[in-house]
Amino acid sequence: MFDVIIIGAGASGLMCAIEAGKRGRKVLLIEHAKRIGQKIIMSGGGRCNFTNLYVEPSSFLCSNPHFVKSALSRYTQWDFIALVDKHNISWHERDHGQLFCDDSAKQIVKMLLDEAQAAGVAIKTQCEVIDHQQIADNDFAVQTNQGDFKCQSLVVATGGLSLPKLGATPFAYQLAEKYNLPVKPTRAGLVPFTLQPVLKDKLVELSGISFPATATAIKKGASKKDHPMSFSEALLFTHRGLSGPVILQISNYWQAGDTILIDLLPSQDLQSLLIQTQQDRPELALKTLLSQHLPKRVVECLLGLAEIESRPLKQFNEKELQQVVALFHQWQPLINGTEGYRTAEVTLGGVDTDVISSKTMECKSVKGLYFVGEAMDVTGWLGGFNFAWCWSCGWAAGQDV
Repeated sequence: MFDVIIIGAGASGLMCAIEAGKRGRKVLLIEHAKRIGQKIIMSGGGRCNFTNLYVEPSSFLCSNPHFVKSALSRYTQWDFIALVDKHNISWHERDHGQLFCDDSAKQIVKMLLDEAQAAGVAIKTQCEVIDHQQIADNDFAVQTNQGDFKCQSLVVATGGLSLPKLGATPFAYQLAEKYNLPVKPTRAGLVPFTLQPVLKDKLVELSGISFPATATAIKKGASKKDHPMSFSEALLFTHRGLSGPVILQISNYWQAGDTILIDLLPSQDLQSLLIQTQQDRPELALKTLLSQHLPKRVVECLLGLAEIESRPLKQFNEKELQQVVALFHQWQPLINGTEGYRTAEVTLGGVDTDVISSKTMECKSVKGLYFVGEAMDVTGWLGGFNFAWCWSCGWAAGQDV
């Protein structure tokens, strides 16, 4: 018999267990994998982008944009940074306020396990949940391959569908459906794009090339009044399509039928540059000029795709120059889809937050049932925001279970 059983020992599950244990609750943390915190360990290239200096509710996608405000304001990025500092883990800041360990993501997992141990949390790994029932309000039975347990509070922290190689399952959604809780449609988020075969075959030679760009998502049927979402970060060409931080960010806002526009020269006014150079150096070839600002192979490939011949600038009329400007400032690649959950960092959609208390993470209709982390319909931007949400919502649930 436990006061609290938490299914899933990822970021949010560990945080919830630590906080509940600190309150003197008898906590059992169940993990079906061999190792704790595998997603934490592999995140940030093994350095764990554990939070962001600029965590704001506007950096999260949720069908109810107000839902995240309570938890984020009560357990902030500064609270987690203080915990990291307490354990003498050295860290550094990268672009856009992203914080990483100097050494290894394993330090974050060790920190959380040390905190859980200090709080008296019992942990079982390779523990599969076979069945679960609600016997009454605040009374649950959980059957596992390592025995049967009972608890007053049951916390679902099993994540979404992204990175199935790390053991992702639809467990949270299946459990929600058992209790007649709505689940928002799910899809892969923070994920590379694949391109339509004709374009992919022509761009494959650019694989490995990266440079700054701005990507904008235009919704299908959007009016001029709509404000499209844009991000400015590095773009990476891959052998399958397009990736890099700017693509992962914009992928959260793209669905089939939407348009992606990419400004390949966000820091340049290409029209002014072309007109000025045409006057000052009329004999200069178009390709030569563009290659001063972009990788030469990219310039050659895109001009070839658009069937624009590189010749001296003096030979271009106004309409032709505008075509060049549109090609590089508003490139519209033919998106086939995404690479899917296999490489996605997060899952968009999930358990509908309308049925969950934003203060406690408890399900409004099932007394004693809680959801934390990626299982819910809350998704953060790339850059430490998803971990920030896990720490905040896990902390919030830990105060109540």
